[in-house]
Amino acid sequence: MQAFIFGKGAPTFGCKCHSLAEAPKCPELNPVENVWQFLRDNWLSNLILKSYDDLVDHCCEAWNKLVDQPWRIMSIGLRQWAHGF
Repeated sequence: MQAFIFGKGAPTFGCKCHSLAEAPKCPELNPVENVWQFLRDNWLSNLILKSYDDLVDHCCEAWNKLVDQPWRIMSIGLRQWAHGF
């Protein structure tokens, strides 16, 4: 996997980004993992589910709640420590 870092030192490909190899099992660098962690922490934890369909319904409900809050999605993707690069 590779992450793209924006800023100084980028090769000249017509954009201001360059790739950086990610360490294996490094979820804090993967925005999708941060979204799933947020969903688990806030809406998908401590549930007793009766069936697979119940699980799917809860996941869809949590996802729809998150989609209705674009400011929250942006804040999940922002990591203060990442702005130092």
